[in-house]
Amino acid sequence: MAHIVAVGSGKGGVGKSTVAVNLAVALAQAGARVGLLDADIYGPSAPIMLGLKGVRPQALDEKTMLPPQAHGVRVNSLGLLIPEGQAAIWRGPMASGALMQLLMQTAWGELDYLIVDLPPGTGDIHLTLVQQVPISAAVIVTTPQDAAVADAERAASMFARVRVPILGFVENMAAFVCPHCGKSTPIFGEGGVDRLAERFRAKVLARIPLDPAVRERSDEGAPVVVSHPESQPSQAFAELAGAVAQGLSVLARRKVDVPIIDAR
Repeated sequence: MAHIVAVGSGKGGVGKSTVAVNLAVALAQAGARVGLLDADIYGPSAPIMLGLKGVRPQALDEKTMLPPQAHGVRVNSLGLLIPEGQAAIWRGPMASGALMQLLMQTAWGELDYLIVDLPPGTGDIHLTLVQQVPISAAVIVTTPQDAAVADAERAASMFARVRVPILGFVENMAAFVCPHCGKSTPIFGEGGVDRLAERFRAKVLARIPLDPAVRERSDEGAPVVVSHPESQPSQAFAELAGAVAQGLSVLARRKVDVPIIDAR
């Protein structure tokens, strides 16, 4: 596979999985061959968001799985392998081992992009991934609130310290757009993501507006880029896909060392 992109966040509840799913589908809509690895071992949500509840990977042999496809994306997740509602009560090494099995024992085929939806935070699973897998770059998702931006900074610092290029930041729920008058209101604040991107010499790749349809369509298993392709969130996700593809192309051409940024 050409590019492995880690989608992370320092804080839960910022819409990281929603961004990862819609990014993957938007890339597939643009003609790319895309896989999505749901690495959130303790809270896998990709199966629900992609309409794959009750679907299981096909066993090719004792050690290899054929991932199901949804909306042009090949998907694997612990949520496809354990009964619905069952918790993975595992310590870090077991969870990390499960992640590597999902990654290495899945017959992904030829891919242009593998999007990895990480759990929130900076724990064992993140370290396992960056130490054992050649991550092309990281995309960090946050909302505009100060607390979320502070946690996103910690996630960015982790990637910088382990020399994973930070492709950029996604500001989710950036503003509420009134469906009646079209006025945009940054109800969660503004400016913090721009300052964060400046500090890490990265870009704000996209600003996703707050729209109830994004959550509603995710719950129904129909990502908004599929169910409402003309909506403002869908346009923002398409822009994100383009920015990610372009940024990865630039990184591949440069092939330069990534500077360690002092995160103290």
